[in-house]
Amino acid sequence: MNIGVILAHPNPKSFNHAIAQSVLGCLTRNEHQAYSHDLYGEIFDPVLPYSEFLEGAPLPDILRKRCDEIQESDGIVAVHPNWWGQPPAILKGWMDRVLRSGVAYRFLDGDEGEGVPRGLLRARVATVFNSSNPSAQREAEVFGDPLERLWRDCVFGLCGVNFFLRRTFRVVITSSEEERRRWLRDVEEIISENFPHLD
Repeated sequence: MNIGVILAHPNPKSFNHAIAQSVLGCLTRNEHQAYSHDLYGEIFDPVLPYSEFLEGAPLPDILRKRCDEIQESDGIVAVHPNWWGQPPAILKGWMDRVLRSGVAYRFLDGDEGEGVPRGLLRARVATVFNSSNPSAQREAEVFGDPLERLWRDCVFGLCGVNFFLRRTFRVVITSSEEERRRWLRDVEEIISENFPHLD
């Protein structure tokens, strides 16, 4: 399987980077093809210019390559922190520019955008790992876990990805090294379940 790993965290020494490395290591051991993008490391431009706004608009070569990659992916893994109940802006900009009309979804004939689009992504499995500092109880009671709704319904569900799993690691700011090692073992277990070894 061809799996894309998208990482959004500005600190190369962050736990998010450790998660992404564990994901890639596990995918390699399971004999999958994997590509990865560290959006901050690549200095990905998250701004969607009007020249790219419409379906079929000419795209810079590097962006066209990203669109081709996501269309050819059998699975997608996103790794990011929870900031203000959302992914970092650089990842939201990646969604805007890469998960575009004609690539990840398309509105049906006669629909001007007011209806329900048809998902175009080939991927059938999407996994999101994110770090967070609020407790699970506070997240649910005060914020309502907006990240779950965003990824499950507004992104992957809309783009036609049938199976979605998200795992949040918390409370990261006070976590111990042993907790982080245990969380990374959980990451590898989840990846192996979703993308098992190719026999």
